[in-house]
Amino acid sequence: MLSYRHAFHAGNHADVLKHFVLLELLDYYNRKDKPWMYIDTHAGAGCYALDAEQAEKTSEFVDGVARLWDRDDLPAPLEAYVKAVRQFNPHGRLVFYPGSPALAMTVARPQDRLRLFELHPADTVSLQQTFSTEPDRVQVRKADGFSGLRSLLPPPSRRAVVLIDPPYEVKDDYRHAVDTLRDAMRRFPTGTYALWYPLLARPEARQLPERLAALGAESWLDVRLAVKGAPKDGFGMFGSGLFVINPPWVLPERLEAVMPWLVEVLGEDAEAGFDLEHHIE
Repeated sequence: MLSYRHAFHAGNHADVLKHFVLLELLDYYNRKDKPWMYIDTHAGAGCYALDAEQAEKTSEFVDGVARLWDRDDLPAPLEAYVKAVRQFNPHGRLVFYPGSPALAMTVARPQDRLRLFELHPADTVSLQQTFSTEPDRVQVRKADGFSGLRSLLPPPSRRAVVLIDPPYEVKDDYRHAVDTLRDAMRRFPTGTYALWYPLLARPEARQLPERLAALGAESWLDVRLAVKGAPKDGFGMFGSGLFVINPPWVLPERLEAVMPWLVEVLGEDAEAGFDLEHHIE
């Protein structure tokens, strides 16, 4: 199914959570000189114009990254995230929003590599254009990232951060996400895996965190941000979460400091809040 386009949702509250945590993971990997590989199973278009028709149709960034743009009290992890987004907006106005691969590239060193999967034809072309000047460091594949991931594990450097970020438009995405993560853990147990998921009323979404925990990873972290209460009619995303396998040991403490601030700034009603669970060996 190829109807999903992330351009409609670029820079929303889910992107804020997903992307500042992603940068935390890569920053931790940068503490060692040894190269790492960043793998994105659903990479999208690369970068998004917020004044384009798709983004303006929903303007979800207004209640996401835009709420952080002019703040002078950002906690350190969010300051690093906003600074990375500013690299794509050199004139100071929030006009472009970088997707996960573009943000990863802001902290990638010459020895690091990006491997990106995308199925949508138009988004694949855009992604290839975004990274056309980095043919040695970035490879874009027009392929299903769920099945393609296995071909890259384990990476030559034995260091990798994998983002699994499907649209969850079809029920099978929930099953594929769990199966893909299970297979990846078997092929490369020491990799860091971040799986994004939506907070929705539908049963598949409610059950997903439990299914992820049941995979039995020795070290894991689950962080959820709800920007409002669950809709009474049962429709619509009211937040999102990230389930991280093999997270940095410093990540829980940093999230404990950031998430209350993020709830205050991004929260839309009195039911906004966050949950953080973890077990790190």
